[in-house]
Amino acid sequence: MKNMTLSNIAQAVGGVLHMEGVSADGWQYSAEALGVVHDSRQAERGFVFVATTGERVDGHDFIGSVWEKGALGVVCEKEPKDPEGAYILVKDSFQALKDMAEFYLDGLDVKVVGITGSVGKTSTKEFVASVLSQGFRVQKTEGNFNNEVGLPLTVLKIRDDCEVAVLEMGISDFGEMHRLSKIAKPDICVITNIGQCHLENLKSRDGILKAKTEIFDYMKEDARICLNGDDDKLSTVTDVKGIKPLFFGSESECGVYADGYENRGLDGSSVMIHIRTGEVCADFQADIPLAGGHMVYNALAATAVGTLLGLSAEQIRQGICAVEPVGGRSHIIHTERFTVIDDCYNANPVSMKAALDLLMMSDLQKSPRRVAILGDMFELGKNERTLHAQVGEYAANAEIHVLIFVGDLCKSMYDAACGVDNNAQKRYYFTDKDAMICELEGILRDKDTVLVKASHGMHFEEVVAYL
Repeated sequence: MKNMTLSNIAQAVGGVLHMEGVSADGWQYSAEALGVVHDSRQAERGFVFVATTGERVDGHDFIGSVWEKGALGVVCEKEPKDPEGAYILVKDSFQALKDMAEFYLDGLDVKVVGITGSVGKTSTKEFVASVLSQGFRVQKTEGNFNNEVGLPLTVLKIRDDCEVAVLEMGISDFGEMHRLSKIAKPDICVITNIGQCHLENLKSRDGILKAKTEIFDYMKEDARICLNGDDDKLSTVTDVKGIKPLFFGSESECGVYADGYENRGLDGSSVMIHIRTGEVCADFQADIPLAGGHMVYNALAATAVGTLLGLSAEQIRQGICAVEPVGGRSHIIHTERFTVIDDCYNANPVSMKAALDLLMMSDLQKSPRRVAILGDMFELGKNERTLHAQVGEYAANAEIHVLIFVGDLCKSMYDAACGVDNNAQKRYYFTDKDAMICELEGILRDKDTVLVKASHGMHFEEVVAYL
């Protein structure tokens, strides 16, 4: 890892380097770290281990085992007893992790694409990475490592041969994006939309807009900005530090837009994409392999980023066609008995309704019944029960044959659904996931298409595994 010697790390994090456990001619004095981890099980020879204190586990308890593996050194808040290797003593290990990532990324010659928004961050990241990989060596956020711990760990995995880093940036409160932006310093900022999530802290969509646009705080001076022009909040952003956004959407006023939408159900869609940036004028037909109309926006965002980084329309088209699904996010799974729509990673009212729309795309000739298993949506603030009720009413009015609601908050969803006259629809309510799973065998039928959707804290991946 470029420049990541213990002395440089100590200086970057404002810590005190101790080498008492290292021999005078030890390799640790000049060696660069081979990796940085905060899970002792992932430590290897030449790695730096950052010992953090969590709610259940204290990383300081595993410092000895890390030295036994041949770690280059340890970053810690507590002075180790009888140290057997090098360590850097700091006041706050979590802050040190962020400082390390910022220092490391500043020393790399890599373009950074920062992606945020209320819905679709991970899917957009996958589209952007797939497109850019047609012309660059790309590294991207793994899974959902997008917060103040995950982003630094992602940055610290970037290697010297990387040309573009695609970083997902997620928040739940004011100030978090400001701190993430300080680490990432994006060359290109992408915001997918402003929806209804984390309202508990951010209060309103205007609050969400304010928090998300903190991504601009530390962007590069010559940065570019890509925004969803169909979003009523984002469309009001006309100038940021003298930079005009490149909008993507469904209207020709956007610099990147799509028309000619052809829905292919759960097999995806096809659209005609148009690029009109002033610098580039191009049109191409794109086959989007992931189901749902919302995937078109992900493809458009990737088109905008690819265009700004100089890719051809054909490279962008190939990248869109090559994108692969991510588990827990509109992932279509065909089992011997069911077609499962695994969308259980997270949920808010916007994404919940989009998932129900996706379920509605299933072919009733191949799969005669549509089933939605819906769980609680968290972090919605004081109006959480009203927002759940709205989703329940939306689901009750859809051509869905079976609705299954799970969780305390979903009682409001169930009650609202029961208030809608739809005799063709069966509805069930369960207080918890385990109780529901015990009854599923009697509810489901062979060939059902089953949507599984809830906030991550409901652990509905267990439902997907059962199915």
